[in-house]
Amino acid sequence: MILLQLSSAQGPAECELAVAKAWQRLDLEAEAEQVRISLVESEPGARRGSYKSLLLGLDGERAQSLARRWSGTLLWVCKSPCRPGHKRKNWFFAGQVFTAPQQRRDSEVRFETMRASGPGGQHVNTTDSAVRATHLASGISVKVQSERSQHDNRRMALLLIEQRLAALEQAAQSDLRLQRRDFHHGVERGNPQRSFVGTGFMPQP
Repeated sequence: MILLQLSSAQGPAECELAVAKAWQRLDLEAEAEQVRISLVESEPGARRGSYKSLLLGLDGERAQSLARRWSGTLLWVCKSPCRPGHKRKNWFFAGQVFTAPQQRRDSEVRFETMRASGPGGQHVNTTDSAVRATHLASGISVKVQSERSQHDNRRMALLLIEQRLAALEQAAQSDLRLQRRDFHHGVERGNPQRSFVGTGFMPQP
């Protein structure tokens, strides 16, 4: 899955409305390309039906190429629907792609059995009950020999790996939130990647 953030970048209400319209347009493009979209997080805007920020999950063979088309500075050219008579017509917002944290699969864990060592009595020292488990994707490795049976040590090793992966994922989520916050405050006004026109939010060639 790919994460795509659409942000008003602290722009006025028109930029927040542009984010909502962009989501609708993105839905149409995703349907045409057989990409599934899910809402991960949202921050509502000042007006009903508008958004300061949207975090969307894109899943499918063409998700990456679709997300790239929406990455960068985006422009909506339209008379303000929020402030009649307002002279400004250019409303900038932006999209940025983030990589979703990887989730563990049991098949990614390699198990090795060995003879337990250290204190624990004669039984511990004479059976191959100890288990070393290695999570191949992250390199996390744990050795468990606290239980008498190999089966119980294997289960305990999985729990320990799950705990360490959860800590890594939490750290990754914190980094992701920091990246998204920095992005939300630093959108370039100008040189848009894509432009949309009018209340119908029609893309320009």
